[in-house]
Amino acid sequence: MLLDKVKSAKGVTNDVDLGVEDLQGLVTTFKDAVREHSGQEFPQHPREQLDMAINAVFDSWNTDRARLYRRRERIPQHLGTAVNVCTMVFGNLGDTSGTGVAFTRDPASGRTGAYGDYLANAQGEDVVAGIRNTLSLDDLKALDPASHKQLIKVMRQLETHYRDLCDIEFTIERGKLWMLQTRVGKRTAAAAFRIASQLVDENLITMDEALTRVSGSQLALLMFPHFDRSAPRELLTRGMAASPGAAVGRAVFDSATAKAWGDRGERVVLVRRETNPDDLEGMIAAAGILTARGGKTSHAAVVARGMGKTCVCGAEALDVDAGVRTARVGPVLINEGDEISIDGSTGEIFLGAMPVVPSPVETYIESGLAAALEGADNETTAL
Repeated sequence: MLLDKVKSAKGVTNDVDLGVEDLQGLVTTFKDAVREHSGQEFPQHPREQLDMAINAVFDSWNTDRARLYRRRERIPQHLGTAVNVCTMVFGNLGDTSGTGVAFTRDPASGRTGAYGDYLANAQGEDVVAGIRNTLSLDDLKALDPASHKQLIKVMRQLETHYRDLCDIEFTIERGKLWMLQTRVGKRTAAAAFRIASQLVDENLITMDEALTRVSGSQLALLMFPHFDRSAPRELLTRGMAASPGAAVGRAVFDSATAKAWGDRGERVVLVRRETNPDDLEGMIAAAGILTARGGKTSHAAVVARGMGKTCVCGAEALDVDAGVRTARVGPVLINEGDEISIDGSTGEIFLGAMPVVPSPVETYIESGLAAALEGADNETTAL
């Protein structure tokens, strides 16, 4: 990435550490890239930029990855998309500004309480794209108690209105909180079950409504496998537990390879610095997803939870070099094709293939069914 090259050349790790001259040079580099790839100069008039941005959103409806996502999620192809145009507020105006993504409950477990990611002196795309590791909402409370208190109040209002888990984007501009958008949040199967039960207890929805909030496929996903803790293991590092489950596979470093290897029957773990929408095909093909950057509301985490894929994000000790298809944790080098294991419930990353055992729920159901069948056989014999 062009931005990464500039930061590397300047010896810094965060975007905010770049100076004005560095950013001006980066703008020129980006304009050159636009000219090279599109054959056109980057537009300078704001209205022209806005029109092109609107058209880009509408055009995105028919991209290959959008069609693939709709097929997977069973979204009708004819619905179309919409564009919201609103006044810009800036989260990158200094330490009293920032941006974040928040959920009214934990989308991974369903536990009550505000949950989310925050970045000071940043724009919203920095949080969602996962290009920087984030702070928690508790950190925001320490940095800006007034904005945190107001955010929690608005989150309660939104959840009461929509009667469901809400996914919220917000910006703080020089100490003032702005709400950007909200939608019903994606969640794991376990969270869907727990949240539906909680909303019934809180008299926000009826029992009949709760039954419609948890699908048969989500109930199936409640039976997540896990690693055998009694087996020998070599812990590489830890990241954020973004989407539960246990995934074992060969490390691959781009979406195309993940799909190609998956098509020939290989189990793979997609390893990236951070994911973006272009990685969707590889994420579908992978048994699990591992990123070096990003928080629990990053692209990788949100998409993985929606697909029921095991995911670990923000493994800061993991140095991913997609160009040479390797990743490194200290002195340990992971080459493409090496087996790794990731635990989306704990955030642990292991070298090699860890043995996987069925979930306790699955074991309980199977043993209970076997006992019931055995009892039925005995009763028939007695008759």
